[in-house]
Amino acid sequence: MNTRKKKNLEAKGWKIGDASDFLNLSAEEAAYVELKLRLSKNLQEYRKEKKITQEALARMLKSSQSRVAKMESGDPSVSLDLLVRSLLTLGASRKNLSQMLL
Repeated sequence: MNTRKKKNLEAKGWKIGDASDFLNLSAEEAAYVELKLRLSKNLQEYRKEKKITQEALARMLKSSQSRVAKMESGDPSVSLDLLVRSLLTLGASRKNLSQMLL
């Protein structure tokens, strides 16, 4: 957003910010959310590259297709442990995982 538009909106009483501001997240909480979203996005990309369906991945993980869908959409109920385990199941290396964190 350009500076002029931002100033006009603020002059009219609007507050400008991002999701972290709106949700009042600390820097650590915002980083945690970003990390989970990055891993979720990478999980979906890895699965599609391997031409594996959500249902097939669910069988590999001994889980359900709906759980895989939640993992890929960044659902807050999904743990980092499950995301990492799923990526490793799809063949991601430790090096791949470290690159996802950057």
